Amino acid sequence: MAFLRGFGCYLPARVVDNAELAPMVGADPAWLLHATGIDQRRFAADGETVSSLGTEAARDCLERCRATAGEVGLVIAASGTGEYRFPGPATAIARGLGIQGVPAIDLPMASAGSLFGLSLAGGLAHQYGNVLVVGSEIMSRVVRLEPPSRDTAILFGDGAGACLVSAADGFAEIRDSLLASDGEFAEALRLCLDAPLYMDGRTIILHASRKLPRAILQLLERNRLQPYDVGAYILHQANLNLITRVAHAVGAPESRFFRNLARYGNTSSASMLIAAAEWRAGSQEKLAQPVVFAAFGAGLNWGAVLAVPPGAMP
Repeated sequence: MAFLRGFGCYLPARVVDNAELAPMVGADPAWLLHATGIDQRRFAADGETVSSLGTEAARDCLERCRATAGEVGLVIAASGTGEYRFPGPATAIARGLGIQGVPAIDLPMASAGSLFGLSLAGGLAHQYGNVLVVGSEIMSRVVRLEPPSRDTAILFGDGAGACLVSAADGFAEIRDSLLASDGEFAEALRLCLDAPLYMDGRTIILHASRKLPRAILQLLERNRLQPYDVGAYILHQANLNLITRVAHAVGAPESRFFRNLARYGNTSSASMLIAAAEWRAGSQEKLAQPVVFAAFGAGLNWGAVLAVPPGAMP
């Protein structure tokens, strides 16, 4: 048994709105908002790194949970934009927290990384006590801000999110998870060593809009839940079109699908945890209904995690 103790996040100070971005990519600001649902995003400062963003998000998470870094038994860090081939940011985040010697695992996964990390943390909490999951990305450095790359560049921003999973207690119990992968279309979303991010948007949204609702519905069915039983759906904030499609396919009210995409854009593996932190900050009362976390990303990898009020289900 494992529990969600809380979430945290960190967003860089620089705000890049559509009026600033539009001339870079040869587009109209109004079109950017209409096409993506994004009004602004954050860009990291020159001195900021994937690990420094992740460390700040982790500190925010621990503070909100009223926990100390010394309580953390395992760190899992998800990122597709680390500065090095290796090492990944996990050990640097642990060092930044002052907990050298604690095992730190990297998940080099874009978009779905924090979802996979959350699922793994649920299974490992019994062994490590408190597992800190961090998703951190600097997407602004891997896209090309120019007209030929417009359709990709307009989507992304930078940020980090974190979650503390505990074997002892928390505001919600991680009840079940469903993870899936399929490498057949891996080339449709990739970041090569010497080239900017490439995304075949049509292929990605086609697969995401089919596979993500299916995973959510399968997870609910095997836990004898209906879509209306879920109080909140916290998804990877990929784009407004995908979130809307998933809501319709699942058959749950769009109002239950948390969205902060307009303010931050797509922050890849950080986005679901940033959204979770803002959702939880706005609903600090006792959890009354189940919550579903879901993401789809490069690989292709996708899945969903179900969390329920403690003791709510047999």
